[in-house]
Amino acid sequence: MISEMIAGIQFSTKELFIVSPLIILFLMSLLPLSLKVLRGNKEIRPSVAINYAFAGVISALILVFSFFGEYGQDAYMAFNKAIVLDGVSLVSTVLVLVTTAISLFYLKENVATNLKQLSENIFLIMNSAIGMIIVILSQDLIITFIGVEIMSLCLYILIALSHEGSLSKEASFKYFLLGSFASAIFLYGIAFIYGSTATTSLIDLRSLWDGLSVNRLLFVGVILTVVGFCFKVAVAPFHAWAPDVYEGSSTPLTGFMATGVKAATFIAFLRFMTLGVLEDPKVEGFTMVLEWLAVLTMIVGNVAAIMQERLKRMLAYSSIAHSGYVMLALIAASLGGESVLGASGVIYYLLVYTAMTLGAFGIISYLERHYEELITFNHLKGLATSHPWLSFSFSVFLLSLAGVPPTLGFVGKFYIFTAAIEQKLYWAVGWGVLASVVSVYYYLKPIVYLYMFKADTETVPIEGRKPLTGLAFAFAVVFVLGGLFFIDPIYNFIFRSSSYLFG
Repeated sequence: MISEMIAGIQFSTKELFIVSPLIILFLMSLLPLSLKVLRGNKEIRPSVAINYAFAGVISALILVFSFFGEYGQDAYMAFNKAIVLDGVSLVSTVLVLVTTAISLFYLKENVATNLKQLSENIFLIMNSAIGMIIVILSQDLIITFIGVEIMSLCLYILIALSHEGSLSKEASFKYFLLGSFASAIFLYGIAFIYGSTATTSLIDLRSLWDGLSVNRLLFVGVILTVVGFCFKVAVAPFHAWAPDVYEGSSTPLTGFMATGVKAATFIAFLRFMTLGVLEDPKVEGFTMVLEWLAVLTMIVGNVAAIMQERLKRMLAYSSIAHSGYVMLALIAASLGGESVLGASGVIYYLLVYTAMTLGAFGIISYLERHYEELITFNHLKGLATSHPWLSFSFSVFLLSLAGVPPTLGFVGKFYIFTAAIEQKLYWAVGWGVLASVVSVYYYLKPIVYLYMFKADTETVPIEGRKPLTGLAFAFAVVFVLGGLFFIDPIYNFIFRSSSYLFG
């Protein structure tokens, strides 16, 4: 009896250690807010607040890296198999934490977030990151739902706190209304799945799936759950919220949403789809529906981006298009056979996409002088002469987003299209290549304004130094360019880690 109790205590301690990065993030997020309360609601120095937050993120990163040796090539289940620690969750958690750190840098120096309520912004961003990590680690649909809600509720408030006046309030209300509707659909889908299988555990569902006949109740549950995921990653036709919400949010928050939310949700989406949902011949038509969604997303995102004049809105539609590319790999990962290629393509592309997009939004944040200012193409005229490093960095991000060789964006799309071709998704790949060609037009347009136009009265005079923002997007440039020399080891690690999704 005593030995069993001791074993139970050791097991609980290990579980506590596994979630220790989340505990540290939460405790450190409280520090700036608590100090502000103790000072009579007087904001503490921005540098002090950011240092506390950054210390929390670095501590969480150190703990996550310490897990790689033991769990990087294996999978450990905790909390009654509700969460899993494997290579996929570790890589994705590092991605979310780095995204959070860079977003905090932008937050401190952006005009829309560094004046008032910085402590509140820090608290909400760090807790939204906690929600993202819960979604990544989750092996149970109910836990996934809880993580999604923690992530989303923090974002609703963050958008409303933005200083963009009526634009931010409209964006917050729209995101809250549509997000709540999508969450209800997602939860309704989980209820149908539970009603058919008496479980919400992905581990149990995977072991049961082969012996299940896909009845109507279960199929409806799968459809509703997929719709919930599609809304969060802005897959057409569930994308309409994204441009308005991205534009109405402060630029640091826009970058955080466009990368962290997408990465965390796609990892959860991937875990759900690798149950074997599309391998049953009875749901062959559903596979075609998902292919059409991916193609529609790529077309809508890229065509709409061509017509934009404001950079944040252009990148919002670009983000929608990239969801379509990732959907291709996600479908490939769900069809059996060479599924590991699709899964590794999803994770690798999310890694590359995060660096490119965070860097691009960092440039916009660097250019902004006033919280009501929306940066347009005309603001870029002649910046190559006055700010060559900034112009070069922006060009690198845009060319990589376009998938121009030999950038990391091209490598990421190569892995995605290769995985889709292996699963014989030829027509969808054809549309993907065509959409990529179309995207080159609007990605090259800012570069033309940077290098081929002279400055005029609309050109942004960059005021003051923003060292943290410059450091953050410089780090992204180094990753996008330097990552070309480490393609094989990074991809091979992701490939080995992805194999555990199908174990």
